[in-house]
Amino acid sequence: MSDSTRGSKTLTRVRAKRSKPIIGLTGGIGAGKSSVARILQSLGAAVIDSDRIAHEELAEPEVIATLRAWWGDEVCPSSDGVDRKALATIVFNDPAELDRLEKLLYPRIHRRREQLVAGYQADPAVRAIVLDAPKLYEAGLGDYCDAVIFVEADWSVRVRRVAASRGWTEDELRRRENLQNLLDTKRANADHVVINHANLDQLRTEVERVFASVLAANA
Repeated sequence: MSDSTRGSKTLTRVRAKRSKPIIGLTGGIGAGKSSVARILQSLGAAVIDSDRIAHEELAEPEVIATLRAWWGDEVCPSSDGVDRKALATIVFNDPAELDRLEKLLYPRIHRRREQLVAGYQADPAVRAIVLDAPKLYEAGLGDYCDAVIFVEADWSVRVRRVAASRGWTEDELRRRENLQNLLDTKRANADHVVINHANLDQLRTEVERVFASVLAANA
């Protein structure tokens, strides 16, 4: 599917045009979504980082109390916070536990997201709103967005990146990615694909092109 064909889906997805488009950002782990988000931010977009919101929600007292009731002091060694490494060990080894955690966090993240979107829609300095959500489609946000950008990078590139940034092995990357929807499905459902194999200058050129296309479609 060509990029121009993907762009046509944006018009059918949106029922009512917003004053500023909402752009979903997805892709494989280690593909470089954060780099694309930073470029979009430099172009005037406001970025809503779902991972950051999730981390903030994990610090909320009622969330901590719930997690302690579920998994005990191993995950919540004190009333002040969550041991995220211990939490990851539990949920990324058991899809049922991951589902339980997501059902706790997703409604809270959604409320925070809606508040941020409303604020950014009213801010004249913001040109567009970006949802940086690793599980964009899994959270039901695909149709919420006016356009979706899929960030793509080769498997070997992503393995190298997560080893350097997170200390993960190739098996760990594969295990975590298997808990998400297939990348081929995400790519096929996206309106634009940005390749992040090369240098930042080339990436920026590609992101600028896509951003201009999204703004034009929303004009």
